[in-house]
Amino acid sequence: MKKILLTIAALAVAPAAFAQVEIGLKVSPSISYLRTSSPSATSFQGESSKLSFGGGIFMDYFFGQNYAFNTGLFLTGKGGTISYLDRSSPTAAATRVEQKIAMQYLELPVTIKLFTNEVAPDTRVYFQVGGSLAVPVQARINGEKNYVDTFNGNNETSASSHVFAIDANLIGAVGAEYQLGQSTKFLAGISYHHGLVDLDRYFEKTRGFSDVAIKNSVFSLDLGLKF
Repeated sequence: MKKILLTIAALAVAPAAFAQVEIGLKVSPSISYLRTSSPSATSFQGESSKLSFGGGIFMDYFFGQNYAFNTGLFLTGKGGTISYLDRSSPTAAATRVEQKIAMQYLELPVTIKLFTNEVAPDTRVYFQVGGSLAVPVQARINGEKNYVDTFNGNNETSASSHVFAIDANLIGAVGAEYQLGQSTKFLAGISYHHGLVDLDRYFEKTRGFSDVAIKNSVFSLDLGLKF
């Protein structure tokens, strides 16, 4: 019994022996686009991507030599251009309308990072998986904070009211860290953020379109320093 208790105690203390916190800053230029789905009557389509930019502070909490819990707080840019069919009246011919949507989110990631041993002097590769929650802090449609819908009686609405109040994402990333000094590391990697939440709060709610879904997708180049 004594040996069993000692073994359990050793296992409980082991993660604490590896516990280490590393804090850093990261910038992430990215390409974002919007995934759409709808019935053929409105025929929503993703047209083009958007060059976005993000950055913030992050923390790696190591609970093993090669395993870390990662979180932080980032300001991220998302959006893209979509198009859809609209009519000025029930009997009018359908016209394809484009909207360029730009959004900024305050984002909280919750991920796990898995590190290899050194693949070159002072260099380790990492793989990162997890998710994030985000809230929009700003939105623009066609470069403006307000949107005038000429197919709906020139009704004017705030661009922010078109966007759902929360977003959730799946995150996958790969990259490498290079030891620059005793406690300084440079990291570079690429990540994909797959939006799970339908961000539309206008077309179904205000226009009465049915079964419209618009979701975020982002590919990022992640560059950072850890201290």
